[in-house]
Parts: sequence; structure tokens; C-alpha cells
Amino acid sequence: MIEDIKKTLWATADKLRANMDAAEYKHIVLGLIFVKYISDTFQTRRDELTKRFTDENDDYFIPDSDAEMLAEELEDRDYYKEVNVFWVPEAARWESLRAQAKQADIGKRIDDALSLIETENPKLKGILDKRYARVQLPDGKLGELVDMVSTIGFGVTGQSSRDLLGQVYEYFLGQFASAEGKRGGQFYTPASIVKTLVAILAPHQGQVYDPCCGSGGMFVQSERFIEAHGGKIGDVSIYGQESNPTTWRLAAMNLAIRGIDFNLGKEPADTFVRNQHPDLRADFVLANPPFNISDWWHASLEGDPRWLYGTPPQGNANYAWLQHMLHHLKPNGRAGIVLANGSMSSSQNSEGDIRRAMVEDDKVEIMVALPGQLFFNTQIPACLWFLVKQKTRRQGEVLFIDARKLGTMISRVQIEFTDDDIKKIADTVQAWRGDEEADTEYADVAGFCRSVPLAEIAEHGHVLTPGRYVGAEAIEDDDEAFAEKMQKLTEKLGEQMAKGAELDMLIRQKLGGLGYEC
Repeated sequence: MIEDIKKTLWATADKLRANMDAAEYKHIVLGLIFVKYISDTFQTRRDELTKRFTDENDDYFIPDSDAEMLAEELEDRDYYKEVNVFWVPEAARWESLRAQAKQADIGKRIDDALSLIETENPKLKGILDKRYARVQLPDGKLGELVDMVSTIGFGVTGQSSRDLLGQVYEYFLGQFASAEGKRGGQFYTPASIVKTLVAILAPHQGQVYDPCCGSGGMFVQSERFIEAHGGKIGDVSIYGQESNPTTWRLAAMNLAIRGIDFNLGKEPADTFVRNQHPDLRADFVLANPPFNISDWWHASLEGDPRWLYGTPPQGNANYAWLQHMLHHLKPNGRAGIVLANGSMSSSQNSEGDIRRAMVEDDKVEIMVALPGQLFFNTQIPACLWFLVKQKTRRQGEVLFIDARKLGTMISRVQIEFTDDDIKKIADTVQAWRGDEEADTEYADVAGFCRSVPLAEIAEHGHVLTPGRYVGAEAIEDDDEAFAEKMQKLTEKLGEQMAKGAELDMLIRQKLGGLGYEC
């Protein structure tokens, strides 16, 4: 049911796009979905309050009330704020916009509604993208888009509405990332990669930080993980940073749609030069920084306290990200980071020295090699780094997992991990750590996983590529003698060569019949 709804909505939205670039169009569609959501949740709360004010058995009951008194009480902002619902002024409510969808100036009306919502909700200041009056869509298309978004959440209220809208929002983010290709990956990390990071880090509660948060997918999956394990939204505090202003807005809307409280800093900004959370020490860091950035350096970063293991090379930010995240961990904190494969073995400039220092200081906990084609935006092979501020278990060892053979093709160009793939990786980590939830004892599996002492890693020049350590997958021996096998193979080869010679002769005859000799 939900899959059909998502696909139908996307097909409709994409059809309405006409010739508009996906990078521009996504803000139009996702902004409308956001307004629909906050209007829906506001109306749901208003309907609930209307019933409770007149119910004698309810704590909110107002005795001797008349219609005027009830209407006045419904305007009290505190009733909405206490359940994390945004206040939506009457002129900005979805039904008002829907009623005006066919007006020629619907774009300006939407912009005005967004301005009203921002004025009433300081937390949304600067987050809503007011671009509807100047949007380059053919006549009537924006109104049709309003009608399409009106169908989302129809017939459901409360948490169900939130879940549906959240899923539609996430689905659209993924579809836009795919439509945009390379640029799309700047704001969206495929869900199966995020789920893998979250499953290994297991962020049950505390502070979660993403210094390059894109559209906020890491945070959403963290909240889902907590709820799936018996916790509730609010068990974690969300801290993020994003340099791209439009992506920063997407993240804020993505989190607000789900009722998740967040701090994305005062403004979109460069994490290295204008760190929005300098004093933060987080329980968990999850991040997918852009790979191999070459123009990240600034003179002000010389001698920065974050470079505990050495100054990163100015031509590549990979080891700046790794050290930035270690710097922002609490003493018992853990970090999971997606990086290009080159980060595991590069010795260019200072990278090899920094990696050696981090390994020797026992900061690297787990390394996971990923299959290709997991990302929308790059064919660069990627891996997962898991760092700890201070190991309490498995000291002096690193767990290597080679997951390159996992994953399922979901399109001609993309792979994703199934839930079973993610469980296999997460269960291996749990067993290795000796977690209470682990179902089995840990054991090395040739070709998939191996726990390696630091001394052996040193022998390999502190290269952290899992394939170097896990060995080859065991091949079943069918007990057939080598001589017998060789005899059968030789006979088969002889047959195939004879068949090849026959075909060769046939082709020559055919060509000769046409007057061509070869």
C-alpha cells in the first residue's frame, strides 16, 4: 500500500516537472510536503483539543465554556508547543492553499504562507525556502502539484500521518538523488549504507553528531533504530552541520517532519573553518563526508588542536574528517564514517603517518569493505571506518569485514544491502565485541571477517584494507582426485576445440560460397 502511494506520487510529481532541473524541483516538492505535514499535525492537535475541552473526564475540560471561549482557548500556542507541534496561522494552513491552488498567483501565496509560518515559529527561521513566486513551471503546474501533495496523509491522523509523510519525504529524497546523479549524492546517503552504520554503532541514547549531515538521513535512521529497540524519540540529542544552504534547509525540514528536535548550528557553514559545535563531545558520530576533497584547507587550520595525529595534507580532506570526528567524541564515544577506499592504504604526504599513529593508539575498531555501485553519485569504491576514543574491549585488535560480495542489484547501476546483509554484518560485530545481545560466539570466517592484532597490521605497513587480512573464502573439496579432474577437463577442452574447428570450417565454406576466401 505505502509503496504504491510513494510510486504514484513520484510518477505524478516527476510528470509535472516538465523541463525543470531535478536539483531545483526537489525544493519545490519537498517544501510543499513539509507545509502539508505541519498543517496536518497542527489540525490534528486542534481537533484533539476541541474534544478534550468538552470532555468532563479529561484534564483539559473547561466547565461552563461557550463557543467563543473555546475558540479563544484553541489559540493558545502552549497547547501546541508542549507536544512539539508547530503553530500554523490560518492563512498558511493547507486547506487555504489548496482552495487557492488554481489562482494565477498561487506561488506568491505559498511564499507568503511560509513567511507567516517562520514568523510564528522562530525555530524555522531561515529554513523554509521561499522561491515559489519565481518558480519556472508552466502555467497551472504548481497548482497541480498542490493538488497532488493534498493526497498525502488523507484519511490518517497523528503518528500514522507522520510516518506516511516521513516515508514519502525520504522516498522523494532518494528519487531526486537518483535523478540528479552525481550531484544528488551530496545531500543523500543511500538508506542501506546508513542502516549499516547505525546497526553497528547502535546509538541507544545520548548525543549523535554528523559534521556533514546532508539531508539528515543519519539522524532519521538513528531515531528509527532507537524506536525499534524499545526506546523513544528524544532519547538522543541531534547535532549536525552542513555547508550547503539548500541542503541545510532540507535536513531541518526532514527532521522537523518527524518531530525530531535538532541543532544544526546557527547557519550553514564549513565544518573545518566555521565549526558550529566546537565544544560538543558526542556519544556517537555518523558521517558520510564528501570523498577526497582537494580544496578544503585554510591557513587558519595550521596547528589546529583537532590534528592530534598529524596535519592532514592540504590536497585531501579524508584524514581531516577522521581526526575531526575523533576530536568530537566523548571518552566512551564511537564514530562510523564512510570514506573512499584509498583512505585505507594511501601513503601520500602525511596520510600514512597519521593512519599509523591512529592504529598504534588503538583508535581504529572495525574496518568494512563495501561492494561497488552502492552510491548514486560515484563509482569510487568505498569503505566504513569505525573509530573509538578509548577501547574497553578487544584492545590491541581490529575487526576486518569484507562485505564486497554482499548486496543485491536494485537497478542496472545500483546495489543495496538487504536487511539480511546488514544483520550479518551487525551480528558479526556484536559477537566480536561480546555484546549481551549477541546470539553467537565470534569466530573468524575465511573471506569475510577476521580479528587482527596490531602487530600484524604493522607488518603490513598499517594498511587497513580488509581483503588483505580476511584471506580467501574456503572452497569445498569434493574429494575427486586431481588426476581424474584433470583428465575430465582435458577431455572437455578437446571436445570444445574440435567443435570450434568444425564451426571454423563451416564459416569458411559459407564465405567461399559468397565469393570471399579467407
